[in-house]
Amino acid sequence: MTNTVYETIRLEATQEGLAVVTLNRPDVHNAFNALVIEELTDAFDTIADQETIRMMILRGNGKSFSAGADLNWMKQAAELHTKEDNEHDAQKLAAMLLSLYEMPQMTLALVQGAAMGGGAGLVAACDVAVAMKDTKFRFSEVSLGLSPATISPYVIDAIGPRRARALFVTATVFDADYAERMGLIHYVVDDQAGMTAMEEHLANLVFAAAPGAIADSKRLVRDITGEIIDKDLGHETARRIAARRASDEGKEGIAAFLEKRPPSWGR
Repeated sequence: MTNTVYETIRLEATQEGLAVVTLNRPDVHNAFNALVIEELTDAFDTIADQETIRMMILRGNGKSFSAGADLNWMKQAAELHTKEDNEHDAQKLAAMLLSLYEMPQMTLALVQGAAMGGGAGLVAACDVAVAMKDTKFRFSEVSLGLSPATISPYVIDAIGPRRARALFVTATVFDADYAERMGLIHYVVDDQAGMTAMEEHLANLVFAAAPGAIADSKRLVRDITGEIIDKDLGHETARRIAARRASDEGKEGIAAFLEKRPPSWGR
C-alpha cells in the first residue's frame, strides 16, 4: 500500500504490515469536521482492503488525541444546515465509525492529552486503547445541547449502559485511570516512553498471531454478543472452530506448534 496524502490526517504504512493513521489538526486539538470524517473513512476503508496490513494504529498529532467535533463546523451546521443536511453529516460520521469498528485488522488507539466527544468515540471503536495517565476524557454533548447519539453504540459496547448513561447525562470529565477501570481503555502509561513500549509489545503480539484468525475473532465477538447461550449457539461456535481448524492458517499453526517452529505469518 502506498502512503496517501491527505489534508487533515496522515496515513503511513510499513512493508512489515503496520498502518498508522494520525489525526493532523494539532492547532484545533484534532477536532472533527466534514473533511476529517471523509478522510478518515477513506483511510479506514483503504486499510481494510489491504491483506498485507496486519495492524492499524490511530493517534493524534500534538497535545491532544482529539477534542471531538470542531465547534466552528458545528456552529455552521446549526445555523445554515437544514435538518436533512445535518442528518447527512451525521450519517457520514456513523459510517466512518463503523468502518473503524469493522476493520478486519487489529486496531489500536494511542491516546494523549484529551479525548472528548467523538474523539472518545474513536477510542471506543478501536479494539485496544492505551492512554497516558494525564489524559482527560469527556462525553460533553449534553453541555452543548446535543446527545452522543452517533458514538453511543461503541461507547455502550465498551463500558456498559449504566456507566454510559451516567457519563452521558453529566458530561463529567474523567481521567485515564477511571477510563481503564470501566473498559474504555485497556492500559495506562506514564509517559511517551511507556507508550512506545506498550505499542511495541502489542505489535509483537499481533504479528505473532494469524491475521485471518484475528479477523474471525473480531467477527466472533460481534456476532456472539447478546446471543442466548443454547444448543443453537453451541452449534454455531462449533462450526466456526471447525472451519478454523480446517483452514490453511489453522493447519499451519498446529503444524508449527508441533514442529516447534515459527508459523509462516510470524515476523
